Amino acid sequence: MSALFSLIPDTIAAAIWAMVVASLLPLFMAMLAKVLGGFHLADNAHPRDFLQRTTGAASRANAAQQNSYETLPIFLAAVLVAMLFFVPQPVINKLAWLYVIIRMGYCVAYITNLALFRSILWVLSMACSLMLFYLAIRISA
Repeated sequence: MSALFSLIPDTIAAAIWAMVVASLLPLFMAMLAKVLGGFHLADNAHPRDFLQRTTGAASRANAAQQNSYETLPIFLAAVLVAMLFFVPQPVINKLAWLYVIIRMGYCVAYITNLALFRSILWVLSMACSLMLFYLAIRISA
């Protein structure tokens, strides 16, 4: 795991890229849900209706998309607050990318219907965001 983290640069750009990737993850899940559900161009008139009618992996990919949107603001705020309060950048970067990796695993677990594993990954991803807030609080106190 430390070898993986050694690939993350200590620059602010690394955290910004993590925020970009996390922001694109729900869009990727939406596209995957449409592909798995057999989306056609005609379905684009009412894509939400189409996604509500999907079942199986397509429905779960759509649910992963929705949950990704739900947790995204907390993550983005946590990274920005940590930067604002001068949490060491390498720590921010590691937690930000760990969040992204865990969220990717979460999406895979959701689509493959691994409910317990998915829930564990959800808690771990939230822990990354909460840790960033905690570190900012510690520094500001």
